[in-house]
Amino acid sequence: MISSEAEQRQQSGSTLTQATTVLGGLPIANIGMQETAEQFVRIALDARKGDRLPYYSTSANGQVIAMVAKDPDFRKLLLHADQIHADGMPMVLLSRHVARTALSERVATTDLVHATAGKAEAAGVSFYFLGAHEEVNKLAVERMQALYPKLKFAGRRNGYFSTEDEKAVVEEISRLKPDILWVGLGVPREQEFVVRNLHRLHGVGVIKTSGGLFDFLSGKNSRAPEWMQKCGLEWLYRTILEPRRLARRYLVTNPIALREILRNSR
Repeated sequence: MISSEAEQRQQSGSTLTQATTVLGGLPIANIGMQETAEQFVRIALDARKGDRLPYYSTSANGQVIAMVAKDPDFRKLLLHADQIHADGMPMVLLSRHVARTALSERVATTDLVHATAGKAEAAGVSFYFLGAHEEVNKLAVERMQALYPKLKFAGRRNGYFSTEDEKAVVEEISRLKPDILWVGLGVPREQEFVVRNLHRLHGVGVIKTSGGLFDFLSGKNSRAPEWMQKCGLEWLYRTILEPRRLARRYLVTNPIALREILRNSR
């Protein structure tokens, strides 16, 4: 199931039809990391040729699936997207047992940004980072530019702006016309921001919601060891680092997400 808005964009040719696997009631894109990166760059370049709505890509993990189960309005926000990635290894592992077509791999935004940056650098595709604290955002851009010297940044902005300032923020992004806009405002604020402003962001090729991406790029937060990522235990690593903030969240959301995946997948 996709939203009527996404259907309209498919019919107008401004989005792509792709294979999905239903997990926890959400249509998860069955697409790999490198293929997604190539797709983003291709869509971004193609968007320069005409005035069209941005391609909107978001992600789901256990927390998101649990929120969708409890909040119909949040579910609608997710279904506005042209694409939903599996940003949780447990979803990939469970898909092998509960879905007719298993997911090929996890598409974590923290890895996808690097896969995309390498291809964007070669193609002359520009980024814009929106979100996080000012110093975190600034450092995230600086570190990406150090890793990818030819990568273009159309601009950047921290995520601390008022409702009254949002119109000016959107107008500035639209004026700068970044090819790919990475929005790291946290769930569900980033999805609300994108859906609310999608029609105002003409000139942007791709929008990718990014959660805490900039915290990782800046070095503020560290990734779990690779073996924990592959085993689907990155959530445990993060809980060990931030027990007060995350322990209760995962204790509540993980069982709900597991229930929804077992019940509402195909």
